Amino acid sequence: MKFNKSFIILLMAAGCLSSCTGEWLDTVKEGVPAEGTFWKNDADYTKAVNTLYDCFSYEETWGRNLFYEQGACDDIVFGRSRGASQMNLAKLCMDGSTEGSLKDFYNQMYTTMAMANNVIYHALQIPEANRTAIQKRSLGEAYFMRGFTHYMIAYRYGRIDNGVPFVRYEDFTDYATQVNEIPTQQASVIDNYRMIIEDFQNAADNLEWFKTYSTDNYGRATKDAALGYMVKTYAFWAQHDKSQWEKIPALVDKIETEGGRGLLDNYADVFKIENNWSKEYIWSVNSRGENYAGSIFPGIVLENKGWGVYNGWGYMKPTLELWAEYNDVDDRRGATMLSYGDEFTYFGETRKFYSTSDLENGFAFCKYMDPFSRGKINYKVDDNGKTVVDGYSNSYISSNGDRPTTDLNVPLMRFAELLLFKAEALIMQNKNAEAAAPLNRIANRAHEGVSYTAPTMMDLMHERRCELACEWTDRLFDLKRWSAGGNADWNLDALNKIKGAKHGIKHTDRSNPNSPVDTTDDLDITINGKHYQGIFVLGGGQGDAKEYEPGGTYSVMPYDINQVIRSNGKLKQNPGYASKF
Repeated sequence: MKFNKSFIILLMAAGCLSSCTGEWLDTVKEGVPAEGTFWKNDADYTKAVNTLYDCFSYEETWGRNLFYEQGACDDIVFGRSRGASQMNLAKLCMDGSTEGSLKDFYNQMYTTMAMANNVIYHALQIPEANRTAIQKRSLGEAYFMRGFTHYMIAYRYGRIDNGVPFVRYEDFTDYATQVNEIPTQQASVIDNYRMIIEDFQNAADNLEWFKTYSTDNYGRATKDAALGYMVKTYAFWAQHDKSQWEKIPALVDKIETEGGRGLLDNYADVFKIENNWSKEYIWSVNSRGENYAGSIFPGIVLENKGWGVYNGWGYMKPTLELWAEYNDVDDRRGATMLSYGDEFTYFGETRKFYSTSDLENGFAFCKYMDPFSRGKINYKVDDNGKTVVDGYSNSYISSNGDRPTTDLNVPLMRFAELLLFKAEALIMQNKNAEAAAPLNRIANRAHEGVSYTAPTMMDLMHERRCELACEWTDRLFDLKRWSAGGNADWNLDALNKIKGAKHGIKHTDRSNPNSPVDTTDDLDITINGKHYQGIFVLGGGQGDAKEYEPGGTYSVMPYDINQVIRSNGKLKQNPGYASKF
């Protein structure tokens, strides 16, 4: 966590982070200027800010590693065998020394945080009246990225009795010395949330609404995104201070009325390339297939080897529990998941789903299938006279299956999630009748055949799960914050979903989409009042029931043991972890 100022400056100024996600992020290495010759004009600020977005493109962040944490929740299982790093996450038995997936993400967030800190420090040296429009926007973007990366660490590592490390460079009294020091660990995560909110507010004050942006600046931080993440920060803060719920509804209304955000008419359309920047967009990983830029997650969840056409990785699969959460008329289920025999379009061809790869579970995610539905499969006749696959034609996906990016942006926040937070905030203030309006907007679009008049937290939790499945909204930490609330039915339901076993459905012939369920062992289960046969606990131990105590050791992530050691006592490990020093 110790950052060298010179390294950060050289990194930004040289534009040497090359995993760009938009044309405005395409940087050219122009040599490494000395700091004394940098920060002189708009171009310098633009170049420095552009590198802040590079963190979204890494496999170690929103490409894959963050989703390994979701292996501990009830929606996702790993489709392929994983090592101790991932299995410890899935089983909620982390120790702070073997979770490489956590370490990589943690380091990237703090590196980006330090880079944003540097932009803010230098931008504030310019009197406000003298800042150009670009410098003002750059300041807003840096505030947003500092708040965002700080938020991503705070809610996952921070406790009421043990905050996370953070410093603001603008508070330094001796910049040259302090910039190389280990950031101060805050006493409580509430201290972190307070500073995160301040950063998002400063970002909003310096940024414009997305609707005013020209297409060449799509993907930059906006006022919409800053206020949206204020909403989410307040929701986590409210776990410790319920008065924070009061601030959420007005913010969501502001984003809609002033920012022009809203819901698309059709749920499935949200996940089409043409709607990357629709009115539902708040924040996403800006991606492109042509230069391997952005998130590889669409390829990560695609069937391993892609039924012989494309190198999908097959790393994440859904559970029977998630399938059972939807009713049979809910549009969201078919747009999110496939079960045996379901039709889908793959490289221009209509197919029926089956899966012979890796872990058997009977289901697959299809939410990010749109790029792979396009183009065509090329065929040839082999020496034996058999027609076989001979590659494909598809300009919407990466030609490199080892870096399977696509033209589909991976959403990190949609307006639908903000409506759900508004409904939750109203319910938590005992304004259940008022919560019906935002929740019915979600339910009505899904055509699930329900209409709420005074929704409960159980209703809210159901809608949030169905609406946001397999998206980066952090289902696991939703369950953790809900289970920590007390002993109400919804608290216990969330706790049971963390602790419970996870199941799949077995078929007699995995290679046949019309295969019947295998009832040889005559195992069955009832979920949400629906009876399923041919079920089994998902393999590799990740489907087993887990031990979990709200507010206990595993309610937050452990700091990497090496960070604790190197801090020389400045970083206090979260209680309960064996790597405490």
